[in-house]
Amino acid sequence: MKPCQYCGQPATIHLTDILNKTKTESHICEACARKKKIIPETGATVQLNVQALVQLILGQHREPTTDDPEKLSCPECGMKFVEFRAAGRLGCPRDYDAFAVPLGQLLEKIHRSTEHRGKMPLGRAASVVLDGLRRELNSAVAAEEYERAAELRDRIRQKEAAG
Repeated sequence: MKPCQYCGQPATIHLTDILNKTKTESHICEACARKKKIIPETGATVQLNVQALVQLILGQHREPTTDDPEKLSCPECGMKFVEFRAAGRLGCPRDYDAFAVPLGQLLEKIHRSTEHRGKMPLGRAASVVLDGLRRELNSAVAAEEYERAAELRDRIRQKEAAG
């Protein structure tokens, strides 16, 4: 059993804090914990803030600041950032601007990047070209021009792969 860090008596309360990847342990006896107001005096009623406790357990607790994203709201639709976090959907196109900073932080946390790194969708011009090639391919197959159809098929595959 560890001793109380204040008086040396056997510690009955063991606290562990992890802040910025630094672990701090405290070992305190009941009497010192009451003196330091870590636990309430004997006979006092205890009221728990369940929401704060759940947020603390889930690692979502934050110190309130003046630029706290939880207080942000969209000027157009009135959606609050808290509502977005609960629903997982934005309310209107202006929400992207209103919540730009916290959305960027959220994307960074989820995807480890804020830039798209996958395939890009085909542009409108490339889509029109592909549609034309597909029509030519269908015409070549219908006319039983299989060599021409094979060439068109290969060109379509090249354009699709190039993205």
